[in-house]
Amino acid sequence: MSSLVITNVRVFDSVTGELRDGPVTIAEGRIVSIGSRAIGSYETMADATRDVPQLDGRGGTVVPGLIDAHFHAYGIALEARGLESRPLSYVALAAARRLGRALRRGFTTVRDVGGGDPGMAAAIAEGLLSSPRYLFTCAALSQTGGHGDPRPAEDSSCESGGISIEVVDGVDALRIAVRDRFRRGAHAIKIMASGGVVSPTDPIRAPQYSAEEIRAVTDEAARRGSYVAAHAYSPEAIRHAVQNGVRSIEHGNLLDEPTADMMAEHDAILVPTLAAYDAMDRLGAELGLSAVSRAKNAEVLDAGREAVSIARAAGVPIGFGTDLMGDLESEQLQGLRLQVEVEGVVRALQSATRVNALLIGRPDLGVIEPGAVADLVLFPGDVMAEPSLLWGKDRTVIQAGVVLDPATPDVLGHDPVRSR
Repeated sequence: MSSLVITNVRVFDSVTGELRDGPVTIAEGRIVSIGSRAIGSYETMADATRDVPQLDGRGGTVVPGLIDAHFHAYGIALEARGLESRPLSYVALAAARRLGRALRRGFTTVRDVGGGDPGMAAAIAEGLLSSPRYLFTCAALSQTGGHGDPRPAEDSSCESGGISIEVVDGVDALRIAVRDRFRRGAHAIKIMASGGVVSPTDPIRAPQYSAEEIRAVTDEAARRGSYVAAHAYSPEAIRHAVQNGVRSIEHGNLLDEPTADMMAEHDAILVPTLAAYDAMDRLGAELGLSAVSRAKNAEVLDAGREAVSIARAAGVPIGFGTDLMGDLESEQLQGLRLQVEVEGVVRALQSATRVNALLIGRPDLGVIEPGAVADLVLFPGDVMAEPSLLWGKDRTVIQAGVVLDPATPDVLGHDPVRSR
């Protein structure tokens, strides 16, 4: 852990949406104060910070470390067959690189909803790789023939999966699967509650899993003090999920007003993933995305933006996720651009910081205030006046008070702050 003072900087307040004057003072990896007021018994700020390293912000803006609430560290291929057929050792090494690059973009925390395991979490905690704080769900749960079942109609083989998605049917089998995920350290549980873009046999609007099956999953999660995130596109799938206890709706592109009102009544959160559809529309064909998947993507592409506006009008909390698979990973910061275009820079930043922090149950993340973890991103200008800074290349990432060296390799040979 490190102590640091960031001087000559404006500070984004993710609660009020306003900019405040710095400096930001950090001690032992947490924020001590914002502004020039002296600390504790010291008469002046200079006395309090005399022996503390200083970082000149050069008139820039510091924001809380970004949180990607729909990240796929293990998502090394666009479609499930290309992932599940690879050895787990290879997938884990590729995931380590994906995590390191996400951290260098300013994402200091990620929620891996569809993959991850205790081995990766332990490697991060022990400093074996440079990574954001890492929350995982283990493999997402899918019904037979659902979004997580990669078999085309003519394939008669058995399918269970296991790296990113596991096919599990029935109340009793689901209870066992959920309990085992929590045994292994899962942060939350991910289910597939509707059809999806990259799955070959399921209509995108159809609800998946029975009410009894979803309630079994949400009951187990609630008794563990956790929650369930559900992949769901259509109003009927979203209602089916939320009415049976799901807290976090992933994507939600086809959301309508009555369903948004219902989400607000149940305190459900929408995690839009605009980056994924935009990237698949522009790059999917050249990267080998199937014609079926491209057609499904076209169905939900423009609707995703409208869904965010509908959710906002209904009072639904809106988070931020990217859902980028395979080579689309490099589009992560474009998700900020797309959400800024829909909501403006203040709300987009709040979604990627404070709202996501509350979603994952970490109120000490996503804010710049005394006592919060000093995960920060420093931009070389006023992000309110120049939002494009958010998806540009110039930034300084600070994790628990330690300034990240952009030249540090993603894996091996680096002893980062342990993400706890």
